[in-house]
Amino acid sequence: MRFDPANILVIDFGQLGDVVMSLPALRAIRQRFPDARITVAVGKPAHEVVALSGYANSIYEVDRVALRDGNKLVSIGRVIKLVQKVRRAKFDFVIDLHSLSETNLLGFLSGARHRLYSRRPGRSLDYLANFSPRPPAEAQSQHAVDRYLDVIRPLGVQNAPRLPVLKTSSAGDLAVDELLKKEKAQSGELLVGMFPGAGHVGRRWPLERYAELADHLIRNERVRVLVFAGPEERALVSEMRTLFPPATLFFDRLTIPQLVSMQSRLTLMVSNDTGPAHLAAAVGVPVIVLMDRPTPHAFTLIGDHHRLMYGELIHKIGVEAVYHAAQAVLARSRTDQLIKS
Repeated sequence: MRFDPANILVIDFGQLGDVVMSLPALRAIRQRFPDARITVAVGKPAHEVVALSGYANSIYEVDRVALRDGNKLVSIGRVIKLVQKVRRAKFDFVIDLHSLSETNLLGFLSGARHRLYSRRPGRSLDYLANFSPRPPAEAQSQHAVDRYLDVIRPLGVQNAPRLPVLKTSSAGDLAVDELLKKEKAQSGELLVGMFPGAGHVGRRWPLERYAELADHLIRNERVRVLVFAGPEERALVSEMRTLFPPATLFFDRLTIPQLVSMQSRLTLMVSNDTGPAHLAAAVGVPVIVLMDRPTPHAFTLIGDHHRLMYGELIHKIGVEAVYHAAQAVLARSRTDQLIKS
C-alpha cells in the first residue's frame, strides 16, 4: 500500500541529549518522505538542535516546564492555544517519537488521520495511535537511537544510519570567528573543550580535577583549553576562573548554534555525561565522557573514537586516567595532520 502523507507532525519532546539521539530517526523520516512538509514540535532547549539538523520545514517550540509547573489557569490556556495551532495546520500524519501521555493526547486532538506512536509501557497512551502495523514496544535495554528508529520501522525504514549528525550555521561560525579572534586564539592551535556542568551535582567530576587536567594539557600538550558553561553552571564560573590556569578561555553566554560552531573547532571535548557532550559528538569531535556509573547506558555516545570513563562514583575517576586518554586522542590528531600535510 502506498503511503505518502503531505503534512507531517513529529512530536519530539525529549531533553537536549534525547533530541540529539533522535536525529537519526528525524533524518530517516525526511528521507522516507522527501516531498512532505515536516513540522517538529520540540521542547524549548532543543529547538536550535532541530533547526541545525535541517530535517524540518518548520518547528513548534513548546515550553514543557512552563506548561507543567506554571500557573494552572495559564498552563491550560497555553495548552488550548497549542491544540488550536496544531489543528489549524491540518496535519495528515503524526509521529510521536518520545511518547508521553500528554503528547499522545496532543497527537489525537490534532485531527490527523494517521497516528504512529512510540509504545512505552506504563508511560504512553499508545492506544490512541491507529497506524498499522504497530512499532515494537520500547525495551529499556535498547540504546536510545534504536528506540527512536524502532518507532518508524512500520514505515519500512530499515538499517538507517545510527550516528547523530549536526552541521554548523553560518551565523554561528561568524560569531565564533569573532570570539576566538577577540581572545587571540592562534590559527592552527589545538583546542580542547571542557564542560564541567551536569544536571545533578552527583554527575559532576570535581572542578578541581578539571582544572588539574587543564593544567596538564596546557603545559605538556601545548593546547588551548576552552571551558563551556550554560545557565545552570553560570554561578560556578567565578570559582572556575580561580581554579583553572590563566590561559583558559571561558564561554558561558553561547547560544546553541554558537556552541555547536565552537565545538566543531575542537580537537577534543572532555565532559560530564550531559547534553553538550552529545552536541560535540554530533559535529564529529572525539569526546571523553566522565560517567557516574560502572557500565554503559541507553544514552552513551555512539562511535569508537569516543572514550567512556566509568566510575561507581564520578569522583573516583582519576585525573591521570583522563589525561592519558586525552593524550591518545591528541597524538592521533597530530598524526592525522602530518599525514594530510
